[in-house]
Amino acid sequence: MTVRQARAVRLGPRSLAALALVSAVGVVAFGWPFLAPPASALTAHAQDAPWLFAGLLVLLVAVVAATISESGLGPKAVAMLGVLAATGAALRPIGAGTAGLEPMFFLMVLSGRVLGPGFGFVLGAITLFASALLTGGVGPWLPFQMLAMGWFTMGAGLLPGPDRLRGRPEVWLLAGYGFLAAFAYGTVMNMAGWPFMSALASGIAFDPDASLTGNLARFTAYCLATSLGWDLGRAVITVVLTLTLGKPVLKALRRATRRAAFEAPVTFQDPAQVKHPT
Repeated sequence: MTVRQARAVRLGPRSLAALALVSAVGVVAFGWPFLAPPASALTAHAQDAPWLFAGLLVLLVAVVAATISESGLGPKAVAMLGVLAATGAALRPIGAGTAGLEPMFFLMVLSGRVLGPGFGFVLGAITLFASALLTGGVGPWLPFQMLAMGWFTMGAGLLPGPDRLRGRPEVWLLAGYGFLAAFAYGTVMNMAGWPFMSALASGIAFDPDASLTGNLARFTAYCLATSLGWDLGRAVITVVLTLTLGKPVLKALRRATRRAAFEAPVTFQDPAQVKHPT
């Protein structure tokens, strides 16, 4: 028998529209070096881009969170969000500075899988925000991290078979997704910082006068030279933790969602209608 999972956040039309809007702006924010023509005003003001996009992304992420909350983020879901975000924020500094060993990624994958894409997006963004406050990592890069982690966690909630797939097949699916998404997260974050690196690294730096193919080659070389080791460490630790701890953590998360009963409406009964035993 298939048991339908509870979802802490239901994505309605407004929530989907807001997510599509913030994702579209995010694609422009990350990918403008490949999208803007060499002679465009955006390229001419490249040094201002991270601050402009950062301010816009903060506002858009706030709009998305507010819209999703209006579509069903009740007190129980807020409590679950707070616990998971605090846990993820506490896990992130454990491996900071050590070959990209960030254990929080596996928790984001499993949480997004159990609680759905809407909750996953909010959780990923809030966790990175809380982590930045905890570690002092607040800067123009933070909105990019929040959006990238929101996509990362939301993607886990979009994987197939959330109500049917269980056991080792599900764990292997999540491990494979975590491995690929860890590299995708690193690559996306490279796009946020690569255009502003020192021009001294001329062979791999962004060249506003180069063609799309030329800049893609430079970006690939930049990723291989600077972040491959970190991305590999992040991917490996995510796979190892998912394969070793995935089943009990998934079980605990599903038990918590059943007990919270996100979809059960809270009702109050008139005391005058309560029958007392005589």
